[in-house]
Amino acid sequence: MEAVQDPLLGCLVHLSKQNHKPYSPDVLCDGLPLVNNRLTPKLFIRAAKRAGFAAQVLPKKLADISPLVLPAVLVLENDQACILQEIDHASGDALIIQPESGGEHKLKLEELGAQYTGYAIFVRLEYRFQQQVSKLLEGHTGHWFWGTIKRSTAIYRDVLVASFLINIFVIVNPLFVMNVYDRVVPNNAIETLWVLAVGVLVVYLFDFGLKMLRSYFIEIAGKKGDVILSALLFEKVLSLKYSVLPASVGSFASNLREFDSIKGFLSSTTNVVLIDLPFAILFLLVIGFIGGPLVIVPVVAIPLIIIFSFIMRPYLKEAVEKTFASNSQKNATLIESLTAMETVKTQRATSSLQLGWEQAVGYIAKWSLKSRMLSASVVNFAALVQQLTSIGIIIMGVYLISERELTMGALVACVMLSGRAIAPMSQVANLVITYHQAATALKGLNEIMALPSERSDDQQFVHRAEFNGAIEFKDVSFAYPGEEQRALDRVSFSINPGENVALIGRIGSGKSTIEKLVLGLYEASEGSVRIDGIDINQIDPVDLRRNFGYMPQDIMLFAGSVRDNIVIGSPQTEDDRLVEVAKMCGVTDMVNRHPQGFDMQVGERGAALSGGQRQSVAVARSLVHDPNILILDEPTASMDNASEEQIKSMLREYTQDKTMLVVTHKMSLLSLVDRIIVMDSGRVVADGPKEAVLDALKQGRLQVQR
Repeated sequence: MEAVQDPLLGCLVHLSKQNHKPYSPDVLCDGLPLVNNRLTPKLFIRAAKRAGFAAQVLPKKLADISPLVLPAVLVLENDQACILQEIDHASGDALIIQPESGGEHKLKLEELGAQYTGYAIFVRLEYRFQQQVSKLLEGHTGHWFWGTIKRSTAIYRDVLVASFLINIFVIVNPLFVMNVYDRVVPNNAIETLWVLAVGVLVVYLFDFGLKMLRSYFIEIAGKKGDVILSALLFEKVLSLKYSVLPASVGSFASNLREFDSIKGFLSSTTNVVLIDLPFAILFLLVIGFIGGPLVIVPVVAIPLIIIFSFIMRPYLKEAVEKTFASNSQKNATLIESLTAMETVKTQRATSSLQLGWEQAVGYIAKWSLKSRMLSASVVNFAALVQQLTSIGIIIMGVYLISERELTMGALVACVMLSGRAIAPMSQVANLVITYHQAATALKGLNEIMALPSERSDDQQFVHRAEFNGAIEFKDVSFAYPGEEQRALDRVSFSINPGENVALIGRIGSGKSTIEKLVLGLYEASEGSVRIDGIDINQIDPVDLRRNFGYMPQDIMLFAGSVRDNIVIGSPQTEDDRLVEVAKMCGVTDMVNRHPQGFDMQVGERGAALSGGQRQSVAVARSLVHDPNILILDEPTASMDNASEEQIKSMLREYTQDKTMLVVTHKMSLLSLVDRIIVMDSGRVVADGPKEAVLDALKQGRLQVQR
């Protein structure tokens, strides 16, 4: 993506250069949800973080901007932006840098103000500790989850204040009833009754307003955390190293969905209960003030509920964890079955999958029943204690009334307050369940967030704009995660820029592994992989893959149109380039016949297209950004002869000055290359001119499956 197409991105690129840490536009915006292929001011903050900047968008008049906070990015009219480098309020001049030219020029503040929207992005370089120091400070940095929740501290503070007032207002009703029984009724004080009633009505109106505000603030805090955390989680998933991705996609997706359990724990109901729990002490104090010895009854009752809940806690924890595990297994079975339905039906695999499904469902039902019964026991026990508390207070109160140490109104008020004090305790069971669900989900998500990313915060790559196309493997050995046997064993070869090479060999000989190592999806266990003489570990993954056009053997298309799938990695592609590439790869033959043209839907995984059509789209997708290096894995395996000849003719012309690595078992594709590398059991067994290698194969000197 060119900086000139996105003024905000261009400003950020220029600022990174100013601070001697240049970043490419592709690296800064890779993976961000661009709006119309551009950064927005909010996205600018996320992109700036990648470049080591802390950024903040603020409404600011030009007259209020201090020279001490410069440079700053000004948001201008018509989706434009510039860098305010210097400002002189005395002379009324400003020095700005526009991303289109990169040059500085002065203009009057009045002229700049006419284009200024009133919003500025203030940027400062964050200080980063050295790796050794950061380890010493580990634990003091912001946690991905708690750090986000902390951002809503001000909201939760206001909620706490509102909750305090709401619980104070709760006392009004018992006091109103007590005064009516003890003063209004005996003295027939009707005027006093109406004064008290009006006062209570006013308090209840305030109470209603505060409860609505509290609910609103809690929901706002929850939604804010939900949006930020959801974006953070998905960004983390997309940035994970390919080597650490779990084997079961269904189980992994299930773990991600358990984020809903955390949201449930932070919901308004849970927050209200948690906030109201401490106020039980307030109600006990009021009961003690009004009823004296009557407070002993709820003081004894509340610990009974808490003790019983903690006795049930380990059993609830076990039930929740077992339910989570079986849910992951069930979800894995479901997703695998849906994604491979054709195989399930044609290979008659329904019985075994049905068995696995029913076993998982039965296991879930068993542990869900246990958790519900444990939860019900706590809820019912709390209700029983609450009832016994009311009876105990009434019995004890009658004795106190008979001894003239308590009034009838005070007894009624104490009964009402005791119910209010114990009521939150009945929610302890639900809190325990939601807590364990949230804790289990958070544990799983913490494990995901702890997985290594392709681009770590403490690693800064040197920007490489373009590669010539030289590829070198030097004594490379590699074993897949969890595997003892090496997929590659001391492999060495080099490919010169502009050279077209075929990689052939038996199934499992290491051909696809070489592709994945060249693309940086995996790291070599031993040796080094180099592009243009640079170790691949020193190259930013975005810079690396921008220079590659890759077509895998197993083609994955996304639900959407043909156009969407071709330009998915290059959304800024102009229509002329799209049509040109589609014509080169034979896609226009398909879309021209369809009434929707390039908006023709391909279905999930490209199910609406034939195998050959999917390959045509995949080839076009690999070429649309005009890469310098092509890696094609069986690019014509599903095509008819005419389509294959069209692709071959196109590739001969297209790769005249580009590097191409073709993985194939088809002899017809060897006409595209001048050199062949033969793999067998993870080793290079032959490497040389095409004619020499083919001659050796014909004579039986090389036993390789073609």
